[in-house]
Amino acid sequence: MKKFNIRKVLDGLTAVSSSSSTAAQTGACKESDAVLESLQSEHFQLCKTVRHGFPHQPSAMAFDPVQKILAVGTLTGALRLFGRAGVECYCQHESGAAIIQLQFLINEGALVSALADDSIHLWNLRQKIPAILHSLKFNRERITYCHLPFQSKWLYIGTERGNIHIVNVECFTLSGYVIMWNKAIELSTKTHPGPVVHISDNPMDEGKLLIGFECGVVVLWDLKCKKADYRYNYDEAIHSVAWHHEGKQFVCSHSDGTLTTWNVRAPAKPAQIITPHGKQPKDGKKPEPCKPILKVEYKTTRAGDPFMVLSGGLSYDTVGRRACLTVMHGKSTAVLEMDFPIVDFLTLCETPYPNDFQEPYAVVVLLERDLVVIDLGQIGYPIFENPYPLTIHESPVTCCEYFADCPDELIPALYSVGSRQKRQGYSKKEWPISGGNWGQGTQSYPEIIITGHADGSIKFWDASALMLQVLYKLKTAKVFERARGKEEKANTEIVDEDPFAIQTLCWCPESRMLCVAGVSAHVIVYRFSKQEVTTAEVQLLEVRLQCELNDVDSPDPGGEQTPTASPPSPQETEPATQPSTGSSSSEAARDNMACLQVRSSALKQSPGYQVELVIQLLWVSGEPPQQITSLAMNSSYGLVVFGNGNGLAVVDYLQKTLLLNMGTSELYSPSEPYQRQPHSPRKTRQPSGALCDPADGPNAPEERCKSPTSARMSRKISSSNEQKPNTEWHSLPCRDRVCHSDDGMTMSRKSVKLVFSRTSSDANFNSKDNCFSRSRSSSVSSIDRESREAVSSFCFCETFPRKSDSPLSPCVLVGTTQGTVMMVALSLPPGGEDQRLLQPVGVSPCGTVAKLKGGVLTMALLDATGALLPASYESWYDPNASDEEKEKSKRRRPASPPSSQDGQDCQFAVLCSDKQAKVVAMPSQTRVYKHNITESSFVLRADVVQMAGANCIACFCANGHIMTLSLPSLRPLLDVNYLPLTDMRIARTFCFSNLGQALYLTSPTEVQRITYSLDTCDNLQEMLSELFTPVETPEAPNRGFFKGLFGGGAQSLDREDLFGETTAGKASRSLAQHIPGPGGMEGMKGAASGVVGDLARARIALDERGQKLGELEERTAAMMSSADSFSKHAHDMMVKYKDKKWYQL
Repeated sequence: MKKFNIRKVLDGLTAVSSSSSTAAQTGACKESDAVLESLQSEHFQLCKTVRHGFPHQPSAMAFDPVQKILAVGTLTGALRLFGRAGVECYCQHESGAAIIQLQFLINEGALVSALADDSIHLWNLRQKIPAILHSLKFNRERITYCHLPFQSKWLYIGTERGNIHIVNVECFTLSGYVIMWNKAIELSTKTHPGPVVHISDNPMDEGKLLIGFECGVVVLWDLKCKKADYRYNYDEAIHSVAWHHEGKQFVCSHSDGTLTTWNVRAPAKPAQIITPHGKQPKDGKKPEPCKPILKVEYKTTRAGDPFMVLSGGLSYDTVGRRACLTVMHGKSTAVLEMDFPIVDFLTLCETPYPNDFQEPYAVVVLLERDLVVIDLGQIGYPIFENPYPLTIHESPVTCCEYFADCPDELIPALYSVGSRQKRQGYSKKEWPISGGNWGQGTQSYPEIIITGHADGSIKFWDASALMLQVLYKLKTAKVFERARGKEEKANTEIVDEDPFAIQTLCWCPESRMLCVAGVSAHVIVYRFSKQEVTTAEVQLLEVRLQCELNDVDSPDPGGEQTPTASPPSPQETEPATQPSTGSSSSEAARDNMACLQVRSSALKQSPGYQVELVIQLLWVSGEPPQQITSLAMNSSYGLVVFGNGNGLAVVDYLQKTLLLNMGTSELYSPSEPYQRQPHSPRKTRQPSGALCDPADGPNAPEERCKSPTSARMSRKISSSNEQKPNTEWHSLPCRDRVCHSDDGMTMSRKSVKLVFSRTSSDANFNSKDNCFSRSRSSSVSSIDRESREAVSSFCFCETFPRKSDSPLSPCVLVGTTQGTVMMVALSLPPGGEDQRLLQPVGVSPCGTVAKLKGGVLTMALLDATGALLPASYESWYDPNASDEEKEKSKRRRPASPPSSQDGQDCQFAVLCSDKQAKVVAMPSQTRVYKHNITESSFVLRADVVQMAGANCIACFCANGHIMTLSLPSLRPLLDVNYLPLTDMRIARTFCFSNLGQALYLTSPTEVQRITYSLDTCDNLQEMLSELFTPVETPEAPNRGFFKGLFGGGAQSLDREDLFGETTAGKASRSLAQHIPGPGGMEGMKGAASGVVGDLARARIALDERGQKLGELEERTAAMMSSADSFSKHAHDMMVKYKDKKWYQL
């Protein structure tokens, strides 16, 4: 461990005698104190761990029927592999070209991918992180179709020119055997047949290859004789071909919606032509053409009628109808509607042999945004329940939070309430994609991911052990009334679509309290309960946010300001009915209205998260409320604080009251240099409802910016020795949506309405350095945007409110977009829980603590030893349980950990903005460390996280750098150029967690998890799931006595003799270029040296040794088999010639 002395890094602050004396007087950290830091650069290493979610923009699919592994390729070159629940793998082609086709080497642990850039790749799936073994890049022809026969090493590749090339997949070399298009078609044909759209060999004769051309011509090619046996012509273009397992018939799907069935030996005309979805005319004419049938599969059963599965082919008059999959079985035809367009489908069968009865049992349907598996063995064709986390994008993700090392009982509690939400009607069979094995990782701490969505839903995910499983789904939109039509839709919504979208959320794992903020300027507080409850009326607190200040001078710092509250005017107690100067009637109509209407009927709340309080910001004089930019909650204090471009509000969710509402400028102390003058975006307009009297003097901002009920509030301002106002705000009660004032007057609206200072309608990170904005509002000019200060972050803590304070007290640190950190002190009533509900909480702004460059992102408190001081919390109890159970749970509940050590007289405040980080000693408020994180870019996300038993700051910058800084010295520990900001989705969803974990949304449908911990990187091989498992290939079908006697069984082909270099010769070198892949042992060694480390290299060496031993064992077995065969033949020869004379030989 390295020892750091504060004396060496005070950056000249020791020269300031006043600061030193103040620090000494207030008991600040002494300069001789030393903080031991255990974190070093060696503890950090960055790597990707696993990717969850649905593959974005899928384009191809393949299935290994023996290994039970599904592969999905995408338009961006990504490859996703799925096995049993929890077995997933992601890999990426470097070129990023679209994957057009995938082919498994069945039960070989390998996969061939064909890309749109005319390259094919061989993937090794026998290692936990698949890698490319070989690549072949075609130079002169475009690849259109690939086919790899079962248990064959020769891959057929069809091209756009109509030719077919053959590749040896073992060494990825081209054979000299080529099927040219002009030899395949009839010589009399004058036109080119088009690209190859299908290749397959006859199930009963491997020497016969069926080739389908786009124009409608199908050719049965004799590989040995190198000529066409039969040619089948049809007028319509072909999309796919499927064989009957006996090899005597095949079916073609065409562009006019027809299916043609052909007998192999009767090429003159089809044996049958059907149009599955076409209307059959009564006069016997040809049916009306339908949409193309894009794919057909023909699967036979031993005991019944065959299955014919097809996609497309619907009638053209079904405009707007969703995509369908048609299942034809005997005389029945089932049309299964899908939610999204069909990309591809595969029929899963019991046997991998094409010349046996297929016995189909399921159909995997790959949709543009979903993966569906249909059970063919049950009536009605139900779908299987999907065990993969493919519903992340069910509604677009708008925010994301990651919690590692959660309380152990959280996941079972969320699962128990979430299991009641599952749909019914799924197939009762097991999920058919069941290959692979789980990893054997040593990290077993609970991890939870929370995603907020555009439809107002919130999903809780179990992310432990590199897996992802949905636990519970909360629908926040249930709290509000839904407009049934456009005529009923209020014109008060501030977003055109998705009015319930989640903007930000705050969650306390220990108390299970949840607080969410939506884009419609609303905040909802939830409690967790295992009991179902019916809420007669949702508790609502409405807040009125409007007060425009012209340029107002600061109060005289030398004098004492005690503004006198004026009596409320009629306009203050009644909703404004007369528009003010410059406002229209439409603006007046939208005054005092919320963006969303809270439901007035009873709300039945299922077990799980239940509404405690709804807070809404109101329209004022035609001006919409601004979206909430920051949110925090503390379950121990029972408080919620939120802020936006106007200022902040502190709400007591236990008493359902508003404690504080202040503009950002009002939080500054009158004597401090950081104070900013309030700025009005429209100086010529007078606020409505006489809320701001222009006759007021310039030295009365408090009088001009207060609640309609502030005249009945005790608002006392006194000046301390440091000229900082001590403002005491008393709570305003709200019961059953009716608010009673102290003098007995009832407000006209059944809610609380308070007025904030309105100073902004946008919240920028740092408008001078970048244009990244959290707000969607674009109604503010750039000039106004420069001068406005929005609240950007909060931190509940227990610290020293002022420099002169020696006792600790509950506080809230407030950070702004202009880099100012301010303190708000909280005064909780003494006497326990009973007094907490009866007496108000005092709130007192204490002025500025520090100033940073850029907008403040995160704040935290450390004790004198550098240990993180967590915010206090209340342990969870069921609010709907009986009194006896509540008492028992209170006795069982552990006390909230103390927020500070006994007798502690020193703390460190960790402050991080989008430009720099500072550590400030408390209570002296002197800077002890500073680090400029970036000059040319800005930080998007910063979190104080626990790592290897210590703490650090983790930062993600817009230029793609991920950095960590030690605490409290702010030494750079990690700086990796990981991912440039290419999409605002990444900026919105990137989040760090404890123990070296982080994640972000890499696409609209996928979550990428990464780690910056060296321990996790070293253990990653063990933690990852295993795709390939040793499984014996099923036995080949029995040919039977008569088929074996008369040659009616399957005919084999010696492809090695036919396609090998000895017979076929060498292919042209200019046709394709062979590229060795990094996936062999050498590539694995290189990857290990750069990523994994010595332990992984040792494991790979063991794998290599095991592989060589396995190869040696195989060669030994082959030699033994050869010796046995030789011995048998020698014995047969001896017996044959034993009794014969020499002249009989």
